[in-house]
Amino acid sequence: MITLKNVVLRRGAKVILDGASVTLNPGEKVGLVGRNGAGKSSLFAMLNGTLHEDGGEFSVPAQWRMAQVAQDMPETGQSATSFVIEGDVVLLAAQAEVAAAEESGDGDRMAHAYMELYDCGAHDAQARAQALILGLGFKVSELDNPVNSFSGGWRMRLQLARALMCPSDLLLLDEPTNHLDLDALVWLEAWLKRYQGTMLVISHDREFLDAVTDVTVHIESARLTRYGGNYSKFEDLRAEQMALQQTAFSKQQDKIAHLQKFIARFKAKASKAKQAQSRVKALDRMEKIAPLLAEADFTFEFKEPANLPNPMLAMQNVCFGYPPPPSALEGTPPTVIVQNVSRSVLAGQRIGILGANGQGKSTLVKTIARVLAPISGDMIEGKGLNIGYFAQQELDVLRPADTPLEHMIRLVKEVAAAGKLGSQPTREQDLRSFLGMFNFSGDMVKQAVGSMSGGEKARLVLCMIVWQRPNLLLLDEPTNHLDLATREALSMALNEFEGTVMLVSHDRALLRAVCDEFWMVSRGGVAPFDGDLDDYQRYLLDEARRQREEARKPTDNAVPKPTVVTTKSVAADGDFTRAKGIFDSRKAASRKEEAQRRQQQSDATRPLRRELEEIDFKIQSLSAEQSSLQTLLTRTTAPAEIAQTGKRLKAIENEVGTLEERWLELTEQIEVAAA
Repeated sequence: MITLKNVVLRRGAKVILDGASVTLNPGEKVGLVGRNGAGKSSLFAMLNGTLHEDGGEFSVPAQWRMAQVAQDMPETGQSATSFVIEGDVVLLAAQAEVAAAEESGDGDRMAHAYMELYDCGAHDAQARAQALILGLGFKVSELDNPVNSFSGGWRMRLQLARALMCPSDLLLLDEPTNHLDLDALVWLEAWLKRYQGTMLVISHDREFLDAVTDVTVHIESARLTRYGGNYSKFEDLRAEQMALQQTAFSKQQDKIAHLQKFIARFKAKASKAKQAQSRVKALDRMEKIAPLLAEADFTFEFKEPANLPNPMLAMQNVCFGYPPPPSALEGTPPTVIVQNVSRSVLAGQRIGILGANGQGKSTLVKTIARVLAPISGDMIEGKGLNIGYFAQQELDVLRPADTPLEHMIRLVKEVAAAGKLGSQPTREQDLRSFLGMFNFSGDMVKQAVGSMSGGEKARLVLCMIVWQRPNLLLLDEPTNHLDLATREALSMALNEFEGTVMLVSHDRALLRAVCDEFWMVSRGGVAPFDGDLDDYQRYLLDEARRQREEARKPTDNAVPKPTVVTTKSVAADGDFTRAKGIFDSRKAASRKEEAQRRQQQSDATRPLRRELEEIDFKIQSLSAEQSSLQTLLTRTTAPAEIAQTGKRLKAIENEVGTLEERWLELTEQIEVAAA
């Protein structure tokens, strides 16, 4: 097991751990949580030997093999498969021993070396490595591509695959989900659930932590606190603990006040001096309970948009993709990724954009955000459309040498030059105050952005978006660098936002909290996804299974023989006949009682079921009208007709919402009656 007993750990002058103690048992899957800067990564560094404790006792079983994701960006011309195979250090050692044995000419040594090589899984190493690579979102055609040919995010996925390839007793994962899409994330969860060793993971994805951990260790005030259960259980237990601590603190403060009042009143009286002195000693001996200092909450809100055009956007047979590169030959056609999209985006919609990696989610969002031009088709924007765009690479677009205040001043100038400046604050002092709402206070407003953390850069991008008062938010993986508190703040702000949201994210907690409908980008098109995120996860797993089955070559084309089921008699014929008669009579009585019960239930629920059928009919009728109106939107360009159609679509949406609520009420009543 891993044990820490009164451990002191420093990084420079900063004390990371001070008298911290915790025990982690073999096979436990542990989520390590705490505020940014609390020391989670430093604890990992101590576990892997990069840092050493400054005091106390710390031990990890010497025989344990450890695996972790390397944080450096690999620079190699190796193929992706070969690079991942090299993560299996046990296999590499066995291969080295085989080479040495062959050079020595020692037959016994060679025999043992080859047996060890087989035991290490050399026969299926390539298949295991490629299964990891494909599971993390790569294509079959990319298995032999050089590592250097991939972008930074994809190389980090290869580093993750390499860590998973390594046989280990202890697995350390520091933000493993940052570079993953939802399909790869679902696969990783399934893999980690099967992992047999001890695992410690740092993550800001609450659903991921809930899925893969059974213990939570919280770092706060340089101490470690162990909680049994996943992240949601930890939140519940911590809330109870905080409430109890606050109650105990309040009671102690009352007692202290009473003692101090007695001391102040009687310490000058000779007759009471002895009692007063004893109160002073009691006060000194009293163990102080720390006040409840809850983690500083970070909250913000999107201001009410200046206007809400409806529809926000209408797309007519639009093809999305990329133009040919400047170096391409004349006449080179553009690259089309998503084609023939005819859809409308209405005021107030909350759309989650789903789809496997490489299907075109980011391309769709970039085109709507005007970063890319559509390859063909028409995109009709509502009058006054104001887009707030958070791109995956937005953090890299920030100017590293500039300060947050300089970014805001430049933004004001750009918006003013475009003639879109409304009632936003523009004076330098107002901009400082606005930055303060996003935790950029004091000297931070003049700190170079390049020296800030990923979370601080993400908060700056959010600050710049909020300042612009958009009515359409396009968010492409906005949570990659955000901690749990900031993700919660973003979720709350999006729920209160009065405009339209289009969200691409692998954070399922955010998708569940914000989105009420989903678009699926798949096989070159965009269509509504009829289901929730649980349905989508099942779809991803089924799709992955289907692809694996298609990749396998059939090994047996024989028609399977039908299964014949036989029944053996275990009683004499007479006994069997009598038993069968009794059984049949009881079965008939049971059927009669069941029929009577069903009839009574049917009579009791008939009015409810009749109303339910009427609601189903109304919803179907409204859905048909909604589809025809959306089709109309993609064909008309008349502003008056677009506005009228948008109003009717909004009314239908409201009516369907009311009917669905009543449908749920009736369903629950019928279920209660049936029970």
